[in-house]
Amino acid sequence: MNYKHLHYFWSVVRSGGVLKASEELHLSPQTLSGQINLLEERLGRPLLMKVGRNVEPTEAGRMVMQYADEIFTLGQELEDALRGGKDAPRAPLLKVGFVDSVPKLIAYHVLEPALRLEPTPRLQCPEGKLPALMTELAMRRVDLVISDVPLPGNLGVKAFTHLLGGSGIAFFASERVLRKHGTSVRQVRARFPQSLQPLPMLLPAADSASRPRLDAWLRQHGIAPNIAAEFQDTALMKAFGREGLGVFPAPAVLAREISRQFEVERLGSPDDLVEEFYAISIERRISHPGVAAITEAARSELFATA
Repeated sequence: MNYKHLHYFWSVVRSGGVLKASEELHLSPQTLSGQINLLEERLGRPLLMKVGRNVEPTEAGRMVMQYADEIFTLGQELEDALRGGKDAPRAPLLKVGFVDSVPKLIAYHVLEPALRLEPTPRLQCPEGKLPALMTELAMRRVDLVISDVPLPGNLGVKAFTHLLGGSGIAFFASERVLRKHGTSVRQVRARFPQSLQPLPMLLPAADSASRPRLDAWLRQHGIAPNIAAEFQDTALMKAFGREGLGVFPAPAVLAREISRQFEVERLGSPDDLVEEFYAISIERRISHPGVAAITEAARSELFATA
């Protein structure tokens, strides 16, 4: 493989287009496109596709981009280390993948203990669906995967699931949406959960791990939800909740933080609705210090009182 061609591809993706990258690299757009075409011919797959006036990586291009990121980041680190002297410390790299349905606040609190280590690791946090992340784990391209479901047996990856802990699910809403529907926090809490029935609801997407549990719980309590919107991204769901567009579920273990950050009130926390989180690793017994810090702190701190 010609690494100059790889660098050209990497530059185009990072800049968002051939024209901008050609200006940065002091090449003509035609020359740059031709060099990337040679890389595509060498790899046997298209790497870029046009989206409007810009280009974006194809599925194969995204995989190539991940490798290119590591290659050129390491190259820059090597230059920096040589400039700084042979004893210049290099931060250890800790790569933790997150299933995209794991709430972002949970993701932050899971990762935070690793940042207390000395030396502090440099984090890489890819996000995606569990099958894609398990492929990365099997290839040792991530050290750990954080998921809201245990490892399914049909993925064909030899790995081990470690339960980090669980949290009850609480329901939150801004006072604005309650006033709009002629009720108040006190009234909703007094008749919870039946008081949810007339209120618009913001829910995780139908294919998320938590949605079947939520649907079953709502049916069990005779609630036919008035679904205003469904979201792949739970952070976006909370943002809509903050703006008064509906009631939304979120981990009760983070209730104070959610109420403060999104200016919402907790309406109720049912005892029979729980969400669990898992760490998936290649090792049965975790030895990586960063991974160990994450798993131990999650059990002893984050989920200890859940």
